[in-house]
Amino acid sequence: MKNKIEDIRKANGIRQEDFAKAMGVSRQTISSLENGRYNPSITLAFKIARYFGMTIEEVFIFEDDDI
Repeated sequence: MKNKIEDIRKANGIRQEDFAKAMGVSRQTISSLENGRYNPSITLAFKIARYFGMTIEEVFIFEDDDI
């Protein structure tokens, strides 16, 4: 699953470390999410979207080959 986390985070001037702390995860988790090496739990996906005031669909790009 692809996402726009890095673009959104940078557009808002938020450092990975600060974002990770707000999400209750490690900076390495945020890095892995941004690089597409890790798919978040549904709870974390909702938390990320809510943090940015967006919907999950605005942050995450679901593709048919993700199934």
